[in-house]
Amino acid sequence: MADIEIPGTINDVTPEWLGDVLELELKGMQVTQIGQGVGIMGDIYRVQPQLVSGGATPSVVVKLPSSFEENRAQGVALGMFAAEVRFYNELAPRVPVGLPHVYCAAIEPGTANFVIVMEDLCDLEMADQVVGMTQEQALAAVKVLAHVHAVWWDQAEDEALTWIPSMTGPRIEFVDTLLNDLIEPFSQMFADHLPPRGLEVYRGFAGNYLRINKVLAGRSPWTLVHQDFRVENMLFGPDSVKVIDWQGIGRGPGAYDLAYILGGSMAPELRRECERECVQAYLDVLLAQGVDGYTFVQLWDDYGHAQLMGGLATSMVVGAGMDLNNERGKALAITMASRHVTAALDHEGLERLSDI
Repeated sequence: MADIEIPGTINDVTPEWLGDVLELELKGMQVTQIGQGVGIMGDIYRVQPQLVSGGATPSVVVKLPSSFEENRAQGVALGMFAAEVRFYNELAPRVPVGLPHVYCAAIEPGTANFVIVMEDLCDLEMADQVVGMTQEQALAAVKVLAHVHAVWWDQAEDEALTWIPSMTGPRIEFVDTLLNDLIEPFSQMFADHLPPRGLEVYRGFAGNYLRINKVLAGRSPWTLVHQDFRVENMLFGPDSVKVIDWQGIGRGPGAYDLAYILGGSMAPELRRECERECVQAYLDVLLAQGVDGYTFVQLWDDYGHAQLMGGLATSMVVGAGMDLNNERGKALAITMASRHVTAALDHEGLERLSDI
């Protein structure tokens, strides 16, 4: 599949093209765009193939780069499109749970021209991040996260993984510089939606992202991190969770992902009630998978520090640096900005900033 022709738009995804990918004879297909306001970095479509034989075959999901130039440019600059394709082709087979089946993942190097075709998970439930996930969903999500982290726990310096950006490397340096440029437009757009002292946290955070990351990276074991582990990048079944959108993978402490999901995808009141239970559930799975030497006390402090990291950065980049092309996208950006900074404040964010 390495020499597959990458479609420029969904109009180039023809029955002939998709038939080659799925190794089926197709006479037609029905296409529906899904995930508007959810998939910021990509356009996502559900495709129902129609077999020449007249028989039925499961629908698939086709992911293409965002229709908006600003979002495509960010994806190329941050290496996100290439990283997701390589993740599915090289790393996904090592993950024991939580991933969809991928039929095709290809990219034209150095560009935003990519395509991913995967199984359609329409029989699973997608949660609304603006509403917030339930405690049950949170527990399921952190357990899957721990299974993923355990595979590469304390192995992220392996030479075979050095292509993955580190949480203290050039990509974070790029974002750190970008945040300085974004803080004023972000403040103008979101100040009225933040809790008391929330803007103070963002102003202290902008320009210090790399330094904040280095504090945690220097004391906590590294693994493969998702870096956009939020509820709208996963789907829930009665006994399973599937995680998608592996564009932002990095190497760094697992607490980054843990803080990101609980800080940004739960209503603050519910998070406060159950986050200790969720953090303990994450640690229990790590220990069951053979991780040792990592205590709850260390994890809890790492988790609190990590509330100052990815959630704040993503909120600023998405909120002030990308084209939020519909009301749903804007509502999501507001929700992320408010929740992540609330979590940072709950975990002594201002005090931690003053110590850095």
